[in-house]
Amino acid sequence: MDRLNTYRAIIKDILTEHSKLKPVYGEIEMQLLFDDLHDRYQVLRAGWLKKSRVYGVLIQIDIKDNKLWIQYDGTEVGVANQLVEADIPRQDIVLAYQPPLIREHSGFAVS
Repeated sequence: MDRLNTYRAIIKDILTEHSKLKPVYGEIEMQLLFDDLHDRYQVLRAGWLKKSRVYGVLIQIDIKDNKLWIQYDGTEVGVANQLVEADIPRQDIVLAYQPPLIREHSGFAVS
């Protein structure tokens, strides 16, 4: 399997595990969105907490220029850490939610 297919498989495994973690409160469904054509991968939350609507991205990772761009990470553990544990090199992971000046000091790719 080539590198990008390996990366896609790792992303899907990690996001699938996060989607299995149901919120303790409210009637909230976790949804997986995998777009292999455009290389966009998300975990969404949708539902209700009492009288309030809950809807939003928990995690989004895009693959651009052979790197994993973490667009949003609403987890405590940190998806970047999980990707590194899955043997993805830090230089192939971009913390896109951080400004480029901060990324320089993160130990991950700048872009």
